[in-house]
Amino acid sequence: MPNWLKKRAYLTPERPAIIFKGESISFAKLYHNAYKIAGKLTAIGIRNKQFTAVLLKNHVDSVVILLALQLIGVRAVILNNRLTADEIIWQINDSKAAFFLSEELFHDKLENISRSLPALSVFTKEDLIQSSFEEPQIIEEIDLDEICTIMYTSGTTGYPKGVIQTYGNHWWSATGSALNLGLHENDCWLCTVPLFHISGYSILMKSIIYGMKIVLYERFDVNETISDIRDEQVTIMSVVSTTLTMILDQLENERLPKRFRCMLLGGGPASLALLERCIEKEIPVFQTYGMTETSSQIVTLSPEDSFRKLGSAGKPLFPSQIKIIQDGKEAAANEPGEIVVKGPNVTTGYLNRESATKSLHEGWLHTGDIGYLDEDGFLFVLDRRSDLIISGGENIYPAEIEGVLTSHPAIKDAGVIGKQDDKWGEIPVAFLVRKASVVVSDITSYCEERLAKYKIPKEIYFVDDIPRNASKKILRRELRKLLNE
Repeated sequence: MPNWLKKRAYLTPERPAIIFKGESISFAKLYHNAYKIAGKLTAIGIRNKQFTAVLLKNHVDSVVILLALQLIGVRAVILNNRLTADEIIWQINDSKAAFFLSEELFHDKLENISRSLPALSVFTKEDLIQSSFEEPQIIEEIDLDEICTIMYTSGTTGYPKGVIQTYGNHWWSATGSALNLGLHENDCWLCTVPLFHISGYSILMKSIIYGMKIVLYERFDVNETISDIRDEQVTIMSVVSTTLTMILDQLENERLPKRFRCMLLGGGPASLALLERCIEKEIPVFQTYGMTETSSQIVTLSPEDSFRKLGSAGKPLFPSQIKIIQDGKEAAANEPGEIVVKGPNVTTGYLNRESATKSLHEGWLHTGDIGYLDEDGFLFVLDRRSDLIISGGENIYPAEIEGVLTSHPAIKDAGVIGKQDDKWGEIPVAFLVRKASVVVSDITSYCEERLAKYKIPKEIYFVDDIPRNASKKILRRELRKLLNE
């Protein structure tokens, strides 16, 4: 296909592409700025098909850098900026990234990373702005099978895996979404979710492919959100339960404009109480099911079914397929089992993980999530990977936290589960077996150095032993009983 950004700048040069902090940038200007940065990336030695790690906050500069990498065909390893330096170092090593692009905002992390990886070429966006320009070799045609991005997702073993996302994955994700939600001439998508998540990055890809304006936030702000939905004539917004609840609370007796088309709700199943509040306020909410491996949504509740199938994640997008597997065979209607998905938006595998890539069988991805299809083929998600904790839309695997906790010299064993929380949906809670004297504050401080803030256990309990089965797997249901007691 023709280069996406170049083609978009040719088709609709003066159309607004991004609104950021009240400033508007057109598609022509976006291409011009990305071209300049592509030349500066070329000058510092970054080349086509190299893996380059990127740690950036939500900002129009970040958009320009990400698109500049696409212009010259660089494979971006997009890092979660909430991770600790140790977690980032692990992912850089695992991806074998040759370069690392970040910004001065992360100065402390950068110093730590540079000390630990002296051979890594580290550049900040501030360095890039000051660097020289060398005529870049723009990729005139995009190979849809080529790797565009790598995003790490936590694994059940506690070790993150780099999910391969091709240009084709992003293209078909945008196409499937448009075929489901429709594409209106005046559509505008409000992006308050991080660009380092597939939820945010997919909005950026939709903007380029559709020629659609997006309003980009550094971080979610409920008052600004409601103002911009009105002032910028926003029609679509991606939310998780936490942010949607805050919007509803702030609106009180007010209503959103009639032109607002939908809240696209991801990040785990929503409560029926929340969806019923949205009905009262006449806010269309389309629940979705998706993951990093599916380049965002793969199942979405269509507009005409949003109230009739309240609580469902919907049906698979037009290019995609879904089935439920129980005991090695396809389950009957309403019978729960593992959710298995297939489609051109599904990853081709995991970076440098041949064994993990085997979870794809003839294109079918075994998600590990549990759900069922009703008699009409609508998906109901029962559990997001039985051990998974979803806090504020962030995926947290207990095994990763347990690995850190048991590395503490005073801890013999650890078990982590999620606890329901009104604000975050869930929070991690830890049960610990001591082998030496230690207090909760010591454990918390230890975790703060090694885990992103959202992964740190919010409650810690000391117990005599962690309940396990014959194969030594933690019996989390027993930990939940302990928590309830």
